[in-house]
Amino acid sequence: MTRVAAVDCGTNSIRLLVADVDPATGQLVDLDRRMTIVRLGQGVDRTGRLAPEALERTFAACRDYAAIIKELGAERLRFVATSASRDASNRDDFVRGVLDILGVEPEVVTGDEEAELSFTGATRELTGRDDLATPYLVVDIGGGSTEFVVGDDAVRAGRSVNIGCVRMTERHLVRDGKVTDPPTPDQITAMRADIEAALDLAEETVPLREARTLVGLAGSVTTVSAIAQDLPAYDTEAIHHSRVSYDRVREITESLLRSTHAERAAIPSMHPGRVDVIGAGALVLLSIMERVGASEVVVSEHDILDGIAFKAAEEAEAGK
Repeated sequence: MTRVAAVDCGTNSIRLLVADVDPATGQLVDLDRRMTIVRLGQGVDRTGRLAPEALERTFAACRDYAAIIKELGAERLRFVATSASRDASNRDDFVRGVLDILGVEPEVVTGDEEAELSFTGATRELTGRDDLATPYLVVDIGGGSTEFVVGDDAVRAGRSVNIGCVRMTERHLVRDGKVTDPPTPDQITAMRADIEAALDLAEETVPLREARTLVGLAGSVTTVSAIAQDLPAYDTEAIHHSRVSYDRVREITESLLRSTHAERAAIPSMHPGRVDVIGAGALVLLSIMERVGASEVVVSEHDILDGIAFKAAEEAEAGK
């Protein structure tokens, strides 16, 4: 097995996985997996630039991760940056900072590359399960964008569209610099229309309705699962491969969009960094389920981060 480090830097969070990986068998053994909310995409939809304070939060997390990677002795590090850094006019500042701290340049991947990495991470361990029909539709609801990938043993089609939970919150639920708490019916209607338009765009490329199993990734989906299970705290093992029905997702979404900041923050499994954006993320998930006619979503804790780790291990093996 090859020891690798994978970093996924998105709009809302930056995550690290250090793992021993056998790309031939699909075996991946976690050594350290962690997430830090940095809000790198703060204001990007409005300004087109990465805010200085957002960059500094991200660099602080990178310094913490560098120490962990060194301590665990990873043979190869791959750093992938997604939606926010793709869109920013000053992304060179971000690239230089990461290079100085971690010694590698972040790969600012395209939406299609992001979708393929998410699919690999989410489905490699599902192959051969009798209780899950193919093709899969893997949906990765991030902070700035959502990736859609349809495939079985391999990707058939993928598309990234700009309907992440942070982007939708900033675009529709912020007034006078503050998140409306709770959102108004008009705000929810406008956000829903924006999501539906993005789904139309995704469906031009990806046959969403052909999917037989919907697999949901990332913090909005895992948090909905935690709420559905009424977990006393966030529990990765309980969430991974859990199934949440459409009816339950609808109930949770409606409740989140009616609740105040204090009520959402009081949910035991809620990460503080998701309190303001979870309503938008849940609405994206609900809208997708309605579009494809999914009766349930299979929730995966393995996603683009695991896909990055598999690719890093394959590159390391090829270079030996």
